[in-house]
Amino acid sequence: MDRNAIRDAGIVQFGTGRFLLAHVDALVGESLAAGESEDRILVVQSSTREEGKRKARLLAERRRYPVRIRGRRNGETIDREQTVDSIAGCLIAAEQWQALERHFIEHARIVVSNTADNGYDVGDDSSLADVPQSFPGKLTRLLRARFEAGNDGLTLLPCELIEHNGQRLKSLVTGLAQRDGAGKADNDAFLAWLESRCVWADTLVDRIVSAPLEPLGAVSEPYALWAIARRPGMAVPCTHPDVEIVDDLTPQTLCKLHILNLAHTFLVHRWQRAGWPVEFVREAMTCPELIEPLQAVLESEVLPTLATQLPGERLREYRDVTLERFANPFLDHRLADIAQNHDAKLTRRIQPVVEMARKLGHDTPALDEALATKDA
Repeated sequence: MDRNAIRDAGIVQFGTGRFLLAHVDALVGESLAAGESEDRILVVQSSTREEGKRKARLLAERRRYPVRIRGRRNGETIDREQTVDSIAGCLIAAEQWQALERHFIEHARIVVSNTADNGYDVGDDSSLADVPQSFPGKLTRLLRARFEAGNDGLTLLPCELIEHNGQRLKSLVTGLAQRDGAGKADNDAFLAWLESRCVWADTLVDRIVSAPLEPLGAVSEPYALWAIARRPGMAVPCTHPDVEIVDDLTPQTLCKLHILNLAHTFLVHRWQRAGWPVEFVREAMTCPELIEPLQAVLESEVLPTLATQLPGERLREYRDVTLERFANPFLDHRLADIAQNHDAKLTRRIQPVVEMARKLGHDTPALDEALATKDA
């Protein structure tokens, strides 16, 4: 790897999945092209999967790839290809740990991650291993190396779909540091450095990245959101209209969970009741027996309930954007995939809205009917 080529890679990204390639990396690339930011990205491949290593080697070699953006946004049909040019290099942690550690100490300002569903599982991992197995273990070891080199802390922006992801990651790293550093004379100082010199920000990401492109790249919808909860001293990865620095993630979380996610789950409920008449979400949007109940439940039950939390205008705008995304003519989003773990989704996405409505004295007959199928 050419060290000179990655000196401007102030962002260290854990994860090579297509979501990061088409979301974070694409947004940073657009910001760089507009002259709005300077930091490029050093990607870290950290799993043991051979397919992941193959992609990492290709990414290290090419450092550029296409993202095909297809769908509708603000009433406009979009079908274009973007070349993402924000990648400065890619390292395989298991094979290039020393180079990764050196870069992390000398050049990192921001850490970004999206390490899949089990990315925060630590198990019996230790940050004292030559190359820790888990993402929190790797991060703890790298942060310790940076601390021991006498360098300042950095900003951590995890993008895993975990509530309070920044604070959760901080807790895991602090726990590992406390356990693995027991007996070290400077461990209290390291723990204080993690607390006071590192910035752990919660984030929320949203973009449908529907398919990979071979050998490298992805297909994505036009819509994108990277919401980051503002923290004192936080470094910002880029400036972009779809990157929102906010005081509180509650509005974004509420809309995503109880409008977009709720609408998906309610749509599945009606789809099952109708005998699975279509395959894709976009087809459901032209099927009266599916779209009309969805529009009605959002208008008469969901939005009036959520209006106690957020302005009605914001809720209606988000609903309209959601329905436009569902109608994406290029997206093959299978209702059968959304139907997986349906009961758990009913509990998480719909039940809180019903409980909120009860406290307000609002009736929610359509949502009640959907909940009644849980565990049936």
